[in-house]
Amino acid sequence: MRQEDIWDTETAAAYDTPGEVMFAPRVIGPTVERLAALAEGGPALEFAIGTGRVAVPLAARGVPVTGIELSRPMLSILRTKADEETIPVVVGDMATTRAPGTFALVYLVFNTIANLLTQEEQVECFRNAARHLRPGGRFVIELWVPELAKLSPDTGAVVWHNEPGYLGLDTYDVLTQRVVSHHFRFGDGRSARLGRTPHRYVWPAELDLMARLAGFVRESREADWAGAEFTAASRSHVSVYRIPTG
Repeated sequence: MRQEDIWDTETAAAYDTPGEVMFAPRVIGPTVERLAALAEGGPALEFAIGTGRVAVPLAARGVPVTGIELSRPMLSILRTKADEETIPVVVGDMATTRAPGTFALVYLVFNTIANLLTQEEQVECFRNAARHLRPGGRFVIELWVPELAKLSPDTGAVVWHNEPGYLGLDTYDVLTQRVVSHHFRFGDGRSARLGRTPHRYVWPAELDLMARLAGFVRESREADWAGAEFTAASRSHVSVYRIPTG
């Protein structure tokens, strides 16, 4: 499954779900406030900007935002919210595409680095972030922690969300660090609709090594955008890396 095929017109049209989960104000608010603080008044670049879930409110907060986005259908949705002058976007992948200018902040949210399916591509993503940053600039990644402790030897799968009308589960290949997320949506009848997305999971320690290879030092790691302590029980993290000034 190519990323271009996953993030197609159908997916883009259904992506925005105002008030739900990642679009909920309780999620967006702390995310935008933290990113604005980390930018320290400078411009920001979002890798995989998508439909502008974070970029639009961050720009409204006063932070100049540029984006890189592979999916033209996702970009088309963004353009209904903000024009090219307000949020310029370069079409391309986040591992190699160059946006004009230098930035105080590059950010990559909601597990999106895992959409790069090889370790090499993920390392190149860090290097691409470093190329865009001024000295002292920051690269911020939001990423889930693999739940291998919950794996059953017989199934190799973890149910990560269950609610009326929806079931989400991940199947793991621990040899390749590949995950396929399965999204089951149920209607009123007997049928169900299945969507699948592939990922490569990354442990926090591996992420730190990728950062070092690209010239970053880790500044902080917390469990969420509000600054909760990261512990062994945390299901995700927000990690901040910085380019040294000298």
